[in-house]
Amino acid sequence: MSSPLEKPQIIAHVQKSVNYTLFDCKWIPCSAKFVCLGNLPRGSGIMQIYEIQHGEAKLIREIEKPKPLKCGTFGASSLQQRYLATGDFGGNLNVWNLEAADTPVYSVKGHKEIVNCIDGVGGLGIGEGAPEIVTGSRDGTVKVWDTRQKDTPVANMEPVEGETKRDCWTVAFGHAYNQEERVVCAGYDNGDIKLFDLRNMSLRWETNIKNGVCSLEFDRKDVIMNKLVATSLEGKFHVYDMRTQHPTKGFASVTEKAHKSTIWQVRHLPQNRDVFMTTGGTGSLHLWKYEYPAQRSRKDSDGVDMGVAGTVSLLQNVTLSTQPISSIDWSPDKKGLCVSTSFDQTVRVLIVTKLNKL
Repeated sequence: MSSPLEKPQIIAHVQKSVNYTLFDCKWIPCSAKFVCLGNLPRGSGIMQIYEIQHGEAKLIREIEKPKPLKCGTFGASSLQQRYLATGDFGGNLNVWNLEAADTPVYSVKGHKEIVNCIDGVGGLGIGEGAPEIVTGSRDGTVKVWDTRQKDTPVANMEPVEGETKRDCWTVAFGHAYNQEERVVCAGYDNGDIKLFDLRNMSLRWETNIKNGVCSLEFDRKDVIMNKLVATSLEGKFHVYDMRTQHPTKGFASVTEKAHKSTIWQVRHLPQNRDVFMTTGGTGSLHLWKYEYPAQRSRKDSDGVDMGVAGTVSLLQNVTLSTQPISSIDWSPDKKGLCVSTSFDQTVRVLIVTKLNKL
């Protein structure tokens, strides 16, 4: 990685302006299509489906919904169905067949307030076990849903009596490597990170990073917990080595300051889990690589195993917008292809080169 020509480059391939506030974007698996979710000026929600054709993003469908759409995931759906689950400003979880998206195939009033974040597991061939969706809300609760069960969540993580309810900003599934195991990690506006063990229905670990937790993601959902990245309001992110949990010290981590503004989101490259992209409040994208230490664990003075954190290096960064980049999604099928949305009402399709050399 010596010469600048050897470094990956982040190239804006397609730019598309829209007339609404963009919140989230997702590639439709096994296709050259992506979906954008947002909020029209008149207060309703919008879902747009684009297809990459001859180097252009062509709008092929647009569907208006009663409430602004905040977040979406394909994670709990099969590659055959490719149903999109969305969370909206009304606290609703809906699952859509994008071929006939007038009426949801599953719908539940999941939360009392806005659904800020969503993740899915068990579908797309990623992760074992039931197809499940997790939602986090401003009402302080994190709920896990199985679309085969109507109206009630299969798990509900909420503040105990007398505890202040915190705004949940981000949720992520992980550890779904067999039929029984899986965890949900949730991040909150006060810097709390909580790791819930869904098999034992218990809080497995918690920490506080002193700033609101904007985004959480495991490097892979379908392996024994390996790494977790947490991003925050103050331009810092933390990479936790999740292989070794010390009884008092928890998980080892490395902290990196990317820039002075909020890191809105983190997304790992599907084809290489040690490479990840962060999106910034100043309209920037940063591409990072995690390097493991020589040994991932060591014994403390009492002979108990504790983790050892690795290091993080910046591969490339680029500023695309004057406004925050609110979301990014890597193509699961084509390495280096990604789509991003920002608050300048622009959708960008990006190509990241030279990823094979990493």
